[in-house]
Amino acid sequence: MYMECETAVEAGVTLVAVAVFVAVVILGGEVSTAGLTESGAYAVVGAIVAFILVMAGAGYYLSTKQD
Repeated sequence: MYMECETAVEAGVTLVAVAVFVAVVILGGEVSTAGLTESGAYAVVGAIVAFILVMAGAGYYLSTKQD
């Protein structure tokens, strides 16, 4: 039963990180008729960097948890 709870936490962390990433890309990626705006491009790049850092942190946290 403990393993199921741990798996649910891992899946929850991953789903939240992905949802935040998608939301930032969609909401932050300002697009004009000429394409992606400068601030929108910064938001997309920032979202990618933040996603990588959050997933690395979550992976480290989950891999070092004591059973």
